[in-house]
Amino acid sequence: MGAGMRAIVLDGPGPPEALRIKDVPMPEVGDGWVRVKVQAFGLNRSEYHLRTGVATNAKFPIVPGIEAVGTVDAAPGGEFPEGRTVVAMMGGMGRTFDGGYAEYTVVPASSVIPVRTKLDWATLGALPEMLQTAHGSLYTGLDIRQGQTILIRGGTSSIGVAAAVLAKEQGLTVLSTTRNPARLGALRELGVDHPLVDDGSLADAVREIVPDGVDVALELVGTNVLPDTLRATAVHGTVCFTGMLSDVWSIPDFYPMAVIPNGVRLTAYGGESSDLPAEALQRYVDLVEAGRLPLKIHRVYAFDEIAEAHRVMEAGGAVGKLVVRVR
Repeated sequence: MGAGMRAIVLDGPGPPEALRIKDVPMPEVGDGWVRVKVQAFGLNRSEYHLRTGVATNAKFPIVPGIEAVGTVDAAPGGEFPEGRTVVAMMGGMGRTFDGGYAEYTVVPASSVIPVRTKLDWATLGALPEMLQTAHGSLYTGLDIRQGQTILIRGGTSSIGVAAAVLAKEQGLTVLSTTRNPARLGALRELGVDHPLVDDGSLADAVREIVPDGVDVALELVGTNVLPDTLRATAVHGTVCFTGMLSDVWSIPDFYPMAVIPNGVRLTAYGGESSDLPAEALQRYVDLVEAGRLPLKIHRVYAFDEIAEAHRVMEAGGAVGKLVVRVR
């Protein structure tokens, strides 16, 4: 196996070029942990927050990456056999210990989920965090039900794409947004019933389609538009705050009675891998493999193209998931 590997290391906050490929020692693995031979990993907004210094709960230098897919290289505790195909995500990856931007990563066994699939590595690499966050937002945050209407604000993000597809699969009517009119067609291709251009004020447009307001809403843009999303939601409806694509995290001088309409519920989601049961992940992977869950990959990058991939993510230039192939 050799004594070293390649990893993408971030010594501290900076531009995309701060992500440097280095030769580093092979990470050691002990009981309760699993070493994964990484084949691919998806990019996530939280890694942009890490790189730009917005996230403050990280040590440096660090190998970023809150998810990865590959095969088990070693599991001293016997949790998984060597060579087993797995996904790894969350649990401190890329923040409190080195993450998935590497040829090998060592993660807690509790953050590893085995899967059976014939999907190529890049496609599998797009799924873990995207599905976990979408699934958790829809089922834990919003408790969705067949026949409901849902507004997804930030619909061309990877989470927005996944949420739309999962909501349609569950039988909801989907309204989904983009700031770019040229992307309305991409939303329609995903099965979105009502694609909308988001100019920052959507409540009236939503209520032209659903006069009483939507049953549930998924907020992925940020607190800058959260009051408007709340106004688009029906009495006894629920808004789940999950994302901050705008990098606006808080509402100054927040006064709930001025922001939250009567009878509208506001919740949030920021869960862990345990929120996506292995059976649910396997079901989703099977649906993707069968062509019945049309999740979108914007582009697959080579390992040494990590800076370019981060530039695209930072500029909001992707519709769907950005993926890096390690091998």
